[in-house]
Amino acid sequence: MIRKITKRQILAFAVLFPLALPVHSQPTATAVSPKARQIHDSAIVIDTHADTPQRFLDENYDIGSTDPKDLGHISLDKAKAGNLGAEFFSIWVEPETNQGHFARQTLDLIDAVYEQAARHPDRMMMAFSVDDIERAHKQKKLAALMGIEGGHSIENDVHLLRDFYRLGVRYMTLSWSNTNEWADSSGDVNNPKVEHHNGLTDGGKQIVLEMNRLGMLVDISHVADKTFYDVIATTKAPVIASHSSARALTNHPRNMTDDMLRAVAKNGGVVQVNFYNAFIDQNYLNAAEAQSKDREAAVKADREKRIAAGQPTSYLDADRIEREWGAKLPRPPLKSLIDHIDHIAKVAGVDHVGLGSDFDGVSGATPEGIDSAADLPKITQALLDRGYSAADLHKILGGNLMRVFREAERVSRALQANSAKN
Repeated sequence: MIRKITKRQILAFAVLFPLALPVHSQPTATAVSPKARQIHDSAIVIDTHADTPQRFLDENYDIGSTDPKDLGHISLDKAKAGNLGAEFFSIWVEPETNQGHFARQTLDLIDAVYEQAARHPDRMMMAFSVDDIERAHKQKKLAALMGIEGGHSIENDVHLLRDFYRLGVRYMTLSWSNTNEWADSSGDVNNPKVEHHNGLTDGGKQIVLEMNRLGMLVDISHVADKTFYDVIATTKAPVIASHSSARALTNHPRNMTDDMLRAVAKNGGVVQVNFYNAFIDQNYLNAAEAQSKDREAAVKADREKRIAAGQPTSYLDADRIEREWGAKLPRPPLKSLIDHIDHIAKVAGVDHVGLGSDFDGVSGATPEGIDSAADLPKITQALLDRGYSAADLHKILGGNLMRVFREAERVSRALQANSAKN
């Protein structure tokens, strides 16, 4: 059986002959002007996808860490430096190593986020609504929200979906890279060994409607194209793509076509742009795909060696190897990321684009200049340089997500009121 590509494995790819690869010229440092800084600091900056909970749980990482050697993207200090006001922490359960206990691992990750907030009550607070995000902003605290990445976490049980909502989960990515029992994924849609459904099953459509009723945002990142259109036809609330970019610029199935971007705009939703190099730069993606077999072989060999020696294995082992191999691949310029934000703003409209970094889920594979949340003001500067107004920048930095979130809350109240009447 071919092993599915895990979140960590897709992050960095091997390069055996770096001189043969396209090399970008070294960019100059992006200076942030007082005007850009003022615009940035006056916004509620929202990022809709960070995989830091994996670090909380598996590495015992403390978000309050001040270790200068830490390579992570998210810490309280880095968030403050980048004026990051709200972070949706990804609750991602690796589907192979957690077979039989998806929900338990989901609960452990949720608990890990709560524990961080409890550890730092003066700088961080759990948030479950638009009002909570605004309250955290006024108190100068990081608003911690949660989104489940992969519908397999609910184990085909709508009761678990409701329980996760009660625990604070405010979006669910319908599938991860694995097709589940009710939604096809873009990660394996062409794999003949996987049973597919031609999009969403009837049960999957009911899950989407229940998410609408609860007020849980429907996230279409990772889903197959047919699944996406089934969601658009089903949902009663605006959708989000929590961490996806534009396929017209980088031809990866995780990205969205222009027709999909226009469909999200018509739906009233928002596309939160992913910062991962292979999703924002075609040269990087081409080089990565050319060397993927060698990288995967290195990961597999390490895993087999550990098993033979009776040692435990985890995604952290693969992450270590991928960082080593990925370091050989030149990082694309910041322009690649800005091009995706700009393209989506032009195709879908400036009301339908935002930021979904995938921080701490992409190792070091972010564009030049974006090394952590502290560098978010550079995005504001780059967009200001392209002529975006302060009002437009406020939308991109978080206002669009707030609007969609608020509308999902309104739809939920209306559906629940209607249900009570009937």
